[in-house]
Amino acid sequence: MNTLSQTYFDDVYRANEDPWNFTTSEYERDKYNDTIDSLGRAHYKNAFEIGTSIGVLTAQLAQRCDQLLTVDASELPLKQARERLKDVPHVTIRQMAVPDQFPEGMFDLILVSEVAYYWSMDDLRKAQHLMVEHLQPGGQLLLVHWTPEVHDYPLTGDEVHEEFLTIARDGQPLRHLHGHRKENYRLDLFEKW
Repeated sequence: MNTLSQTYFDDVYRANEDPWNFTTSEYERDKYNDTIDSLGRAHYKNAFEIGTSIGVLTAQLAQRCDQLLTVDASELPLKQARERLKDVPHVTIRQMAVPDQFPEGMFDLILVSEVAYYWSMDDLRKAQHLMVEHLQPGGQLLLVHWTPEVHDYPLTGDEVHEEFLTIARDGQPLRHLHGHRKENYRLDLFEKW
């Protein structure tokens, strides 16, 4: 399957401003808390979040960062994200379709939460290369993904995480620090050496 297009997400957000119930779901709240608790450090200087959506997790992540760039493929949810984060000047919100677009600069944290299974395997590998290239030595990469199969997603969360574990084992400058699995998602933290 091909990477899901911006149009796919535009349609989802036109139909519902909070299509995954980020603001009300107990599952999302618990997963966000787990995500923040699983960060390898108390503080990051320059972080990059791929997949901000309406900015609920972003608001929590911002408390741990001096600078945070957060992006989404669709502009529609970013209106809510900008409103939610309007009083947080160290957060920059942009419409950007990774991996075809990727920011310049180096990061000490990249967070990919509930996004990479929307990519084709080729695009996942392209994104992996860009993430590793733009991580500072000692920088960390945190992946969090839903694991049940979704029929219109190109990949599963497990396929995404296993692909990162494979490149970590194959001599890429990325080592696996820790990971765990909950009932419907998994989380893995990597560090660039």
